Formats: sequence, C-alpha cells, structure tokens
Amino acid sequence: MQFTITEAPMGIRPPVVKPDPKVLEFLGEEGMRKLISDHYDLLRQSDIKGLFPPTDEGFALAKQHSADFFIQICGGPDYFNQNRGAPMMVGRHQPFKITPNARKIWLESYIIILNKLDMPDDLKQSFWNYLDIFSIWMVNTPQD
Repeated sequence: MQFTITEAPMGIRPPVVKPDPKVLEFLGEEGMRKLISDHYDLLRQSDIKGLFPPTDEGFALAKQHSADFFIQICGGPDYFNQNRGAPMMVGRHQPFKITPNARKIWLESYIIILNKLDMPDDLKQSFWNYLDIFSIWMVNTPQD
C-alpha cells in the first residue's frame, strides 16, 4: 500500500473527512490505543521528540489524550471531550513549533505503524487520508 503525504502551503485548512468508523470497529479501543502508543514510541525516538513531554508520566498522558481523540474521531465514545473538552486541535498545538518537516516525520512514523498493522487496506487508507489532511492544519511554523 502506498501512503502519499500531501503537500500544502502553511495556513491552508483543506476539508477533512473523518476515518471510516469501521477502523475503530476493526481495531477496538485497545487496538486503537496500541496503534497510538506504538506511534508515540517511534516519535519519542525521532527528531521531533522535543515536541512531546519529556517525562514518562507526561508522555503516557499524551498517549492517552491522543488515543482518546482518535477513538472519538473514529466514532467511539467521546472520551476526549469528557476529559479535555472540545478538541480544538489547532489551538492545542499552537504553543508548539510545528514545521512542515515535523509534520512529515509525524506522518512517516504513522506509515511505519500502519504498514505493520494487520488491517484491511481500505480501512488503513481511510485512517491515513484523515491523518494526512488533518495534519496540514497543525503546521504553524515555516520550515527553518
């Protein structure tokens, strides 16, 4: 399966389609939490590790928040809203310098995880399409 990273000028917010709810049905909540945890474990070793909490406790909490978000966005319970309020992800990411390269590293880490995941390609594609486009929204700093 080919995962394409869409190029986009900074400040553009293209329309986003949520992942097919069958992604969550297929993975289940624990499977989704594992997918997110595995992704974060790669990020912790990456060139963008400084964007994430340095302590084990803070990092575990970041994983939980991210998993809660993705469970919710894939049609599951609204754990994120219950624990953190409305997502407002652009605002939540504003304090961090997210460059186009940081986005690319974030997405490339997902490619590694998705390639290893035993899930039908149509569901992987649906999840990927969301990640690819929504991540464009998070870029808030020009490339150095």
